[in-house]
Amino acid sequence: MTETIAEKIKQPLNSANSFIVCGLGSLGQSCIVAIDEFGGNVSGVEQNVTSSWEIPEIPELLENLVIGDCRQANILVNAGIHNCRAILLVTSNERVNLETAFAARSLNPKIRLIVRSSKQNLNDLLAKELGNFIAFEPTQLPATAFALAALSDEIMGFFTLDGQLMRVVQQEIDRTHRWCEVRMIYELNTRNRRILDHRSQNQERDSPLFNQLEPDVRLKPHDLLTYIELADTEISNRSTPTKTQSQDWTQGIGKLTSQMVWANLQKNMIDYRNWLLESRTRLAANVCGIVVIGLIAVGTLLFRLNYPGIGFVDSIYTTIALLLSGYGDLFGEIINTSPAPTWLRFFGLMLTISGTALVGLLYGLLTESLLSARFQFLSRRPPVPEQDYVILVGLGRVGQRVAKLLQEFKQPLVAIASSEVDPTLLPEIPLISGNINSALEKISLGKAKGLIAVTDDEMLNLELAMMTHAANPQSRLVIRTFEQSLTNNLAQLLPYADVLCANSISAEAFAAAAYGENVISLFRLNNQTVLVTEYFVETGDTLEGLILAEVSYGYGVVPILYQEPHGKAKLMPIDDIRLGNGDRLVVLATIKSLKAIEVRALLEPSWYVYIEQPLNKEAIFEGANVIVRVCNCPMLTARLMMENLPCRLDIPLYKLQAQRLVRELIKAQVSGYIIQT
Repeated sequence: MTETIAEKIKQPLNSANSFIVCGLGSLGQSCIVAIDEFGGNVSGVEQNVTSSWEIPEIPELLENLVIGDCRQANILVNAGIHNCRAILLVTSNERVNLETAFAARSLNPKIRLIVRSSKQNLNDLLAKELGNFIAFEPTQLPATAFALAALSDEIMGFFTLDGQLMRVVQQEIDRTHRWCEVRMIYELNTRNRRILDHRSQNQERDSPLFNQLEPDVRLKPHDLLTYIELADTEISNRSTPTKTQSQDWTQGIGKLTSQMVWANLQKNMIDYRNWLLESRTRLAANVCGIVVIGLIAVGTLLFRLNYPGIGFVDSIYTTIALLLSGYGDLFGEIINTSPAPTWLRFFGLMLTISGTALVGLLYGLLTESLLSARFQFLSRRPPVPEQDYVILVGLGRVGQRVAKLLQEFKQPLVAIASSEVDPTLLPEIPLISGNINSALEKISLGKAKGLIAVTDDEMLNLELAMMTHAANPQSRLVIRTFEQSLTNNLAQLLPYADVLCANSISAEAFAAAAYGENVISLFRLNNQTVLVTEYFVETGDTLEGLILAEVSYGYGVVPILYQEPHGKAKLMPIDDIRLGNGDRLVVLATIKSLKAIEVRALLEPSWYVYIEQPLNKEAIFEGANVIVRVCNCPMLTARLMMENLPCRLDIPLYKLQAQRLVRELIKAQVSGYIIQT
């Protein structure tokens, strides 16, 4: 009997399917659940014995539980470090995580290291030194989900891919929309846009998340359309200026110097330019310095040519003396011994005047800088916006990241913190410090667009959300939680709020990384976590030799970028591309889809195309080419099929693939329709 996809996914992997999780707090337990969904075997390491678990099923999910310090070699050996595929170091102490990473690498040079760490620079260095190393900051990963949940009903997610800002939009189509009753679903797919999901009014759909479209349906009022597109916004322009300028610079000067030297020079020049542009004072001082150097060079040359006897060094000192108001002393002495030409004396006078002006300017800039620094400590934050603002409660690392994201979208914002905050932290945001409940009384909740409660106290987050809902039932509410059981209960009791479990969202990225996937970003869509995952196809893996249609519909993912080795990246690639060794592929996928790719659990195609008579002889030739391209079949098979029409094409296809084949055949003047067996 043929195995179902669910049965294949539940099967353990054939090799290297053991993992170790060090640190069994909230995040560690969520990682165990996520790895179990992949079908992996997990051993846990915890410092102290615990009698209660936030997730009650943890003891049943663990193959082995080792109590002790994970930095010790014998503890890691007892946990199975030598026969383990990856180790997840997710304790709350970053130093312990990094020390354990060194110990694990010395015991098993091939093990994959997944580390919880916020030290970005150190993480980059360790990735180069240790290899097979990836670090995440779990408090940062779900920040985008928190921001977008309060920001808009339409924007579901956004991330940067090769310097391009991509956004995921969910939009309800109204009667005035330019696509309404005009465009079909498949017509909306372009080089910069890909339709992810379409639902008619009152239609609900369970998993799988992607590839459940009816592409030949025309959009109607109140349809819900979800798509990913290239966002041409100011955010995109601000996120990549350095890269674009460096590419242009490298093309012009790359032939004159080595790659390494140019890379260092390039970085230093860009850093220096950015440093100058941060302050008008710095820029003015830099210009003054250039002018002074130029005047010294010209003056030195002129004095050296007219007075060879005073020497080169004396020429420099003479010019500097003139710049420092020494005109009378110098030219008075020179006149007594050797009269100077009139034009040179006039030039000396100009040097003195210029030097006086430049010195005065520099003193003024210095005074301005000192006064600005003093006033900066006394400056006040902007007032609370009048309406349509988002209230952000909690300015920890998650809150700061959420605030910056909302600023990128130019969303009016007011922050509330329980204690005094550094004046230099987010100075452009209105801030109220002190007792949080008292702070809320200073804000008009009725005029607020929404509230994001991301403090470390789950009950406080819940209380604030309920207070806001009581005052303004129309406001959007986002509640940060840490336990999945509480998240599930609150989501049922508070349907008007977005309850997001930070650890659960982050854990799926950790689990995917443990299997060797490069998780670029993640976002929430239809109550599921979508991982933006990057693959590099290798010989013999589960993607090699497949066309993108088979990858997309067979595994339930959405390819959004394809790149050949040393080739140019293509956004929203067509379904006909065949994957080969070294190709790069970026997809949108759920954790179940990633597991399906891991075990090659391809969904079996069950649709066929019945091809009718072509309109002319040329259509036979073109139709065969279409079949080869869309169906990934040999040319001989396609030719024989086209010579014996009408008939059923004996190549099983996925539904969306079959529908596309029919559309392409019609363009080639060959009619057909799809059937299911």
